[in-house]
Amino acid sequence: MLWIISEQMQSLRVTMQEHPWKMKRSFSRSTLRGQKGFSEIDLKLEMVSQDALRRTLFPLGGLTKAFVKKIAAENGLHHVLQKKESMGICFIGKRNFENFILQYLQPRPGRFISVEDNKVLGTHKGWFLYTLGQRANIGGLREPWYVVDKDDATGDVLVAPRTDHPALYRDLLRTGRVHWIAEEPPAALVRDKMMECHFRFRHQMALVPCVLTLNQDGTVWVTAVTALRALTLGQFAVFYKGDACLGSGKILRLGPSAYTLQKGRSRPGVATATATEGSSNSRGDSPGLGPTL
Repeated sequence: MLWIISEQMQSLRVTMQEHPWKMKRSFSRSTLRGQKGFSEIDLKLEMVSQDALRRTLFPLGGLTKAFVKKIAAENGLHHVLQKKESMGICFIGKRNFENFILQYLQPRPGRFISVEDNKVLGTHKGWFLYTLGQRANIGGLREPWYVVDKDDATGDVLVAPRTDHPALYRDLLRTGRVHWIAEEPPAALVRDKMMECHFRFRHQMALVPCVLTLNQDGTVWVTAVTALRALTLGQFAVFYKGDACLGSGKILRLGPSAYTLQKGRSRPGVATATATEGSSNSRGDSPGLGPTL
C-alpha cells in the first residue's frame, strides 16, 4: 500500500513534529529502493515526473502499514483507512478470471500449439486470456504445459512442457523510450552508450544485473546477465544503480528464447537464431543478433 501525501497538508506537518520518526521530503530528483520486506515504492514512482516528486512526502521507509494507518487515523484521513488495497487484477475478488474478462471482450477462439513440434494440443477462447509463464489448462494432458508465446494475428498460443522449459527464458529485451527520474539519460550512458546496472520487471523480484545499450531514439536494449523466465511484452523494466531507481521503460520487444538459440546452434551451418517464437516473429520484431544503435 502506498500513500503519497501532499506537502500542503498542515495537519501532517504537525504530526511530523510530534513524532520521533522523520518523513522524507524528496527535494532530490531521485527515488530510493524500498526496504526489504516492504512494498517497493520505486515500482510505483518510476513513471512520475520530477516536478511531482519534489512536491511529495512519503511516510514510508521503515514504517509499517499499521503505523502509517495510525498516522492517518490521527490526522482524520478516514478515506485512507477505509480504502481497500488492490493488487493488480486481483481487485476483481474471488471470481473466475476468464469469465470476468469475457464479459468485456468477445471470445477469439484459437489453438494451443506445442513449441517443440507444432502439434495442436487443444483450443482456447482467446489469446488475451493468457500471460507468458502461466500454466495453460489444456484438457486431456497428463503433464502441465506453460505459455511461452502468443500470436495475436492467428490467435495461437504456443506452449511448452515443464515450468523450466528453455522456451520460457530470454536474456534480451528492448524498451520504449525510457522515463529517467534524475538524469535524462544518465551521463555515463550518454558518454559510453552502454551502462551496467540492475533491473526488475515484476514486483518484489530480485534485482538482476544487466547492461543497457542506448539507442538514438531514447529506447534501450537490456541484456540480462542470466536468462529470465517469462519476460513479457507490456510490462515495465525498472532500472537501478545502487539504491537509486533510475527510471523505467515499457517492454516492447523480446529477444530469442533460450530454446530458439539452442535450435539454431544445433543446425549445421547456423551460428544462432534471430527470431522469437510466435507473434513477435510474425510482426518482424526480431532484434537480430543483439543490441544495435
